[in-house]
Amino acid sequence: MTYALPYTRRFLPVLLLVLCMLTPCSGWAAAAGTIVVGGDHNYPPYEFIDKDGHPAGFNVDLTRAIAEVMGMTVEIRLGRWEEIRKALQRGEVDIVQGMVQAEVRARDYDFSPPHSIINQSVFARRGTKPVRDLGDLKGKEVFVQNGGMMHDYLLEKNVGAAIFPVDTHIDALRQLAAGKHDYALVGNLPGLYLSREFGLSNIVPVGRLFAGQPYCYAVKKGNDQILSQFSEGLAILKNTGRYQKIHDKWLGALEPPVVSWRKILTYAAITALPLLLLLSAIGYINRRLAKEVALRTQEMQLQQQQLIQADKMASLGVLVSGIAHEINNPTGLLLYNLPVLKKIFRSAEEHLEQRFQKEGDFMIGGLRYSQFREDIPLLIDEMHDGATRIKRIVEDLKDFARKDTSQMDQSVLLNDVVRAALRLVDNSIRKTTGNVVTDLADGLPAVRGNAQRIEQVVVNLILNACQALPDPAKGIFLTTGFDAERNEVLLLVRDEGVGIASDDLHRIADPFFTTKRETGGTGLGLSVSASIIKEHQGTMVFESQQGEGTTVRVALPALQGA
Repeated sequence: MTYALPYTRRFLPVLLLVLCMLTPCSGWAAAAGTIVVGGDHNYPPYEFIDKDGHPAGFNVDLTRAIAEVMGMTVEIRLGRWEEIRKALQRGEVDIVQGMVQAEVRARDYDFSPPHSIINQSVFARRGTKPVRDLGDLKGKEVFVQNGGMMHDYLLEKNVGAAIFPVDTHIDALRQLAAGKHDYALVGNLPGLYLSREFGLSNIVPVGRLFAGQPYCYAVKKGNDQILSQFSEGLAILKNTGRYQKIHDKWLGALEPPVVSWRKILTYAAITALPLLLLLSAIGYINRRLAKEVALRTQEMQLQQQQLIQADKMASLGVLVSGIAHEINNPTGLLLYNLPVLKKIFRSAEEHLEQRFQKEGDFMIGGLRYSQFREDIPLLIDEMHDGATRIKRIVEDLKDFARKDTSQMDQSVLLNDVVRAALRLVDNSIRKTTGNVVTDLADGLPAVRGNAQRIEQVVVNLILNACQALPDPAKGIFLTTGFDAERNEVLLLVRDEGVGIASDDLHRIADPFFTTKRETGGTGLGLSVSASIIKEHQGTMVFESQQGEGTTVRVALPALQGA
């Protein structure tokens, strides 16, 4: 004990540093003055002046939420876009809440990480030929928003088009609908929104010449301090789920949610490092705590590996969201237009039938009318059914990838979860086997829990079964049932795969245990699944013999009174 005091003095600065790192800083944002945020007064649904004369839209709600979480005071000013850009350059506006990031603007502005993706489309009157590339605009008269991205781009590239700047997108679309000039280059979503809102039924998109462009907060070059505050606030909103709620309110199913685990990783890193330093310092001072420190360190390493895997899944979720967005847009157009096309066909059928009765059979579209009238309705119905199926699969992907923040108090029907999981992994099943048999019992009681997390377990079990099959002739069998004596709802997933060695069977659900590490396996799938079932007060049991396949039995308590 003679050296306890000197060692304590030696490590006192370290301990104080750790305590400082653990103590959150506050108050700095409150001292800042009012930040003036600019935007376009007529760019729905992103930003616009509502019928009561107030700023509204996705960008407006996002800015207010960022100001709230960052403790900032903001004033939102919406006006003509060209005037807002000039005000930003003059310093009358501190930041704009929506600007497309592009190389042509990099010399004048700094940008935050994107909060949306904007697709630019070429609109024209119905009957106009599609625009394949910028060369098709040469010699044409084109509307653009004054100071907008397409205005900047056409001036930079000098494509040979006659440019007609207007104040807003609706000005361009109205004049185009009235027969003036040839095209309007506007944002795809605002263009569709405005044309439907104002009944401009004679104009349609005829080309999309640009890939999705990042839509960001922007400041005058060098104003990094304000930009960093908004970037940090945007990250907080995405990680807490508030961004998704604002996104769904204004954009709905047109764009998918963004899934992120970045907040978890950030908070874990902020917490873990000081704790590790503190435990290491205590262990160095007092050797008697060495064993406890080592155990804690091992637990933290396990958490770190799990968070790394979670971050990979979040990245996958972002990819799924982007793909779902790109699929949803054309699918939505198909679902919207196919019934219209069928209605048009039915309207024309009467006249075609009269000609058939009068003149006999005739050719139409390369087919004889007698065949045409039978085949075309069926083809339209098949296309509509296919588009509906694509939409359902995309929704299942979005549900699976979406970050789960709900409580485990849902009333869940296991059969519905199994069907959703089968749709989600349909492509993997088709590549593996043509023999999948389901036997879902009728009238199963519900279970209490979280449908999305139970679906994750079913997906993992099906994918593991697929990976175990040695050839497509082998099958996978899914069965549900009810054990009245134990009051449990059951799921059996059986495969005719290679089976599991008896030495490995008792370790199959251990974290990081895998027999497929050389092919990228992490050993976390079954571990996470077992943890989810345990959280639902259920059990998961494996039975297997090498060469004869594996059966997984999942039992969940039935909901009382269901």
